[in-house]
Amino acid sequence: MQSVLVYGRHFARCVMGYIPYDASASVDLPGRRSARRQMQLVTASCGFSKDSAANNNRPGQVFKKDIFGDDACFVAKYKNYDVLGVADGVGGWRDYGIDPSQFPSQLMKTCERLVKLGHFNAQSPVAIIATSYKELLENKTPCIGSSTACIIVIDNESKTLHSANLGDSGFLIVRGGKVVHRSEEQQHYFNTPFQLSIAPPGLNTILSDSPESASSSSVPIKVGDIVLMATDGLFDNMPESLILKEIGKIKDQTISSIQSAVNAIAERAREFAYDPNYMSPFAEHARANGMEFLGGKPDDITVLISAVCYAQDIDS
Repeated sequence: MQSVLVYGRHFARCVMGYIPYDASASVDLPGRRSARRQMQLVTASCGFSKDSAANNNRPGQVFKKDIFGDDACFVAKYKNYDVLGVADGVGGWRDYGIDPSQFPSQLMKTCERLVKLGHFNAQSPVAIIATSYKELLENKTPCIGSSTACIIVIDNESKTLHSANLGDSGFLIVRGGKVVHRSEEQQHYFNTPFQLSIAPPGLNTILSDSPESASSSSVPIKVGDIVLMATDGLFDNMPESLILKEIGKIKDQTISSIQSAVNAIAERAREFAYDPNYMSPFAEHARANGMEFLGGKPDDITVLISAVCYAQDIDS
């Protein structure tokens, strides 16, 4: 087990779930009625803990909502905005007797609460991260730990995706079978991502980045797009070409079709993670950094897939 000082990742629990959304709304304009179509998301998620292979866990075994080992995630809606987030906890805190799943879990729960209350600027996802992190810092009992953080806000009215990504979790926008946008990965050096941290008093050697260090972007999004968000447990074990191949099997924009795809991707990534003879993306990066490494990287895996589609026709 690596220590917090070298930012190792160790994981414990598993969960999966999905959340469908209906972004329909109606507005009456005097003297005129015309049909318009409102954009919406259909979202499903799946995940495994690092240790789930030994326990032979399968999708559907729910241990704790929105907690995938030391990963955490949320999906929320406020008016015309759909907001998704993932966070990947640093497992080395176990060396200090601290549960590393608590920090990412509390961070994502706080982000979700702010969104549901409408206390956020849709064009600034980094502010959602910053406000949530500030709350954790100011708690009477600080939530000790570290994690990456990635938040996306989809404005269904302007058809724009706003994002903030701190660390090596991230997302892809897939259109017509091709990646048209991907988040920027942030690493201090190999296998040491940017991260938010709260350390106990007297421990001053813990790496901690500011929320404002997150990479931000705003890009147009279209009906028919697929948005995939995940922690590095996916990206370190499954190459983009195979992710796209599985996404290409999505038959329609129903929740069952999206759930089947996200299950298949998470399961495939877990298989790769425990294959000692597989040249994984992580192994390729390790070799590029002068390390002899072959095989997958056992890790927590969290995957969310959202299909961008039309809601039912509504009056406006």
